Amino acid sequence: MKFTAIDFETAVGRDTACAIGMVTVEDGEIVEQFYQLIQPPDNRYNWRNTLVHGLTSRDTYRAPLLPHIFPEIQRRLIGRTLVAHNEAFDRNVLKSSMAHYGMDYKTLGLPERWVCTVRIYRSKGFKPCGLNVLCEQFGIELNHHQALSDALACAQLYLKHLQQP
Repeated sequence: MKFTAIDFETAVGRDTACAIGMVTVEDGEIVEQFYQLIQPPDNRYNWRNTLVHGLTSRDTYRAPLLPHIFPEIQRRLIGRTLVAHNEAFDRNVLKSSMAHYGMDYKTLGLPERWVCTVRIYRSKGFKPCGLNVLCEQFGIELNHHQALSDALACAQLYLKHLQQP
């Protein structure tokens, strides 16, 4: 099985991706990790978002805009199952950020919904299902709200699910 776990951090709203983490898994093994800061539109941040992830306009003033790194993102999405913790959030960040730059999400040919580790673990009776809570329960290392760490933790949770449905 091939899948990519993905996580975004945002600067203000859903169309303001400021960091992305992606973890590619093939045959049960992590084969690639990708992390990139992204300059959000106008490089503007809401202080509440900064409190969550610690990123500010100083961190991203030289970072590329989403269209410049999109080929790197796209090649990690095509032909793979996509997995995210709270997938609706990450899927909508990708859709909204693409739309901000006039890019059509539909051209990616991705399913309407991605695999969601929150839904998976909630259906198994875990409550609460926050990424940090699940990682603590399973002994998964996590630097919460750092996009690559979150994506890596999500990948590990999904692998655990696949090994013990």
